[in-house]
Amino acid sequence: MKLLIINPNISESVTALIEKEARLAAAAGTEITMLTAPMGVAYIETRFEAMIAAYAVAELAAEHAHRHDAVILAAFGDPGLEGLREALDIPVLGMTESALMSACMLGKRFSIIAISRRITAWYRDMVERNGLEGRLASIRCLDKPLRDIGSVQDDHAARLQALCEAAVSEDGADVLILAGAPLAGLARSIKHQLPVPAVDGVSSAVNHAQSLVSLAPAPARAGSFAKPPRKDFKNLPPGLTRLFGKLP
Repeated sequence: MKLLIINPNISESVTALIEKEARLAAAAGTEITMLTAPMGVAYIETRFEAMIAAYAVAELAAEHAHRHDAVILAAFGDPGLEGLREALDIPVLGMTESALMSACMLGKRFSIIAISRRITAWYRDMVERNGLEGRLASIRCLDKPLRDIGSVQDDHAARLQALCEAAVSEDGADVLILAGAPLAGLARSIKHQLPVPAVDGVSSAVNHAQSLVSLAPAPARAGSFAKPPRKDFKNLPPGLTRLFGKLP
């Protein structure tokens, strides 16, 4: 099984965190290819930045997905997820949706722990898009400037732990989602220090991807995720040109 994991951010240090957790979560024999967006921002915090990231993801997926069994978008917010599901014949998964599905199988109400206040509006949008606003206990976030996006876990360890504990004791969370690629692997490292299960988006996506590939679903030929119709296009990069050229 071959999984393509795309970091929609440009931070190589975050890609390293994602890859480490992905390889720990992967089953024996699963091969992982890691890619980092060649354009965009250090970490996605707004809807506008997510729009830019979605194009970067589409370009990388169009170029490399045909050699893999599933694609994972490794940013909490899943930029480009639904569009790629239309265009590709293999499963496409995002960290947000995967973490939310895991959380819902572990408890009734979940809280999301985020790395900045600005990002919380986008995360709330994602919960609503997945139809789970009634199960959201809270979104708690760091409120200090980030020195280095690749060192958030070390720089803010005590505060992240406190946010997790408050989400349980004050907000009634049954499950904690440690959100965002910069927090990849944190759930694994602190899970025994927390009173409820903690969910990681990377490991959730890897495991759900492995399950979907094993199920071998047929690609959509009807419904809202059927392939886009063929039409004229121009000035697209080579990967997207080839992908559009294959449309029915």
